[in-house]
Amino acid sequence: MGGNRRSTPARRHCAVIGGGVVGLAVALNLLETGVDVSVFERTGVAAGASGVQPGGIRQQWGTRANCLMARESVGFYAEFPDRYGTLAQARLDRCGYVFIAHQPVSLRQLESNIAVQHELGIRSQLLNAQEAAELVPSLNPDGLAGAAYCSDDGYYDRPQAVVEAFAELVARLGGRLEIRGVATVERNGAGWQLGFEDGASEHAETVVVAAAHESATLLAPLGHHLPIKREPRYLFYSDPIRERLLEPLVIAVDLGFAAKQLANGRVLASDLHATGALDANEARWRRRIREVAVELLPILEYVSLPIVVAGDYDMTPDGQPIVDRLEDGLWVAAGFSGHGFMVAPAVGRMIAETFDGDAPPEWSNAVRADRFASALEAVEAQVI
Repeated sequence: MGGNRRSTPARRHCAVIGGGVVGLAVALNLLETGVDVSVFERTGVAAGASGVQPGGIRQQWGTRANCLMARESVGFYAEFPDRYGTLAQARLDRCGYVFIAHQPVSLRQLESNIAVQHELGIRSQLLNAQEAAELVPSLNPDGLAGAAYCSDDGYYDRPQAVVEAFAELVARLGGRLEIRGVATVERNGAGWQLGFEDGASEHAETVVVAAAHESATLLAPLGHHLPIKREPRYLFYSDPIRERLLEPLVIAVDLGFAAKQLANGRVLASDLHATGALDANEARWRRRIREVAVELLPILEYVSLPIVVAGDYDMTPDGQPIVDRLEDGLWVAAGFSGHGFMVAPAVGRMIAETFDGDAPPEWSNAVRADRFASALEAVEAQVI
């Protein structure tokens, strides 16, 4: 004779569309709260923007929401290797970020940004031209109005290993990761039906769409029209150089130029104003990068940049992401405007903690999907 048995409640299931750092961070946080998760990625883990990002982690932003997300994420990343002990290992190098201004108006914007950062305990500081030159010994201070600097910002020495570690953890916790393109998302009763590109379909109780600019395409048939646009970006790399030439990362906001020497010795440089097709414009971009480098960082004059890597930003009109519950059981986490890697841990935690209706964090109001219907309250001025 058997006694009364207490039934075990069925575990909830969530489908995450997108296998980049944001989708994987969401999946990890949901798994840690007891949700069954399937991650569907069209091409491969980190095959999109996450696969070409160079690993920068910074808290220097101009909006309160971006600062809050970045501050939390920096704390997560600092503890990441010791906390999880993954096979894929990477180290956060707190080398700092310095934003250089040549024009007074740009310096005033940096000052305004620092004021926001200081309200939140971010240890950024304003520098004059001479102080900036002392911080970056190879920097030419001529014509500089000043700079902003935060020593707590930094770079991962192996950024792709970070994304690999997220995927490793998802698998370790029982998550399912499939290389399979999702073509459609449709309401099916109390849940959702995913239609795959191979013609198959699958039901999920809840869905998180974290597919960068393709998120807008997937969600439009459901009546959710998100202003996310694809914007190509290009990074130029040198071969590894043994000598350390440049520290910290330098962004010249008025010149549209960024440069950094990575842990493997490669020098990274970018024309932040580059637009158009790579084939038609690569030579022009290279000339401009060299001209600015020689003027601003003369030590880079003889560094060649033979490697070019193309990637995409998923841009929103205000430079802040869209992280929101669009309707019952349907979430979006996209439009990161080039800083998904920097804020993915905070986004993953927010979605997991509010999955069952818990109170969202302060910054959630600034990343609602419906904010574009009226005048934007804040626009991020520090997207690079």
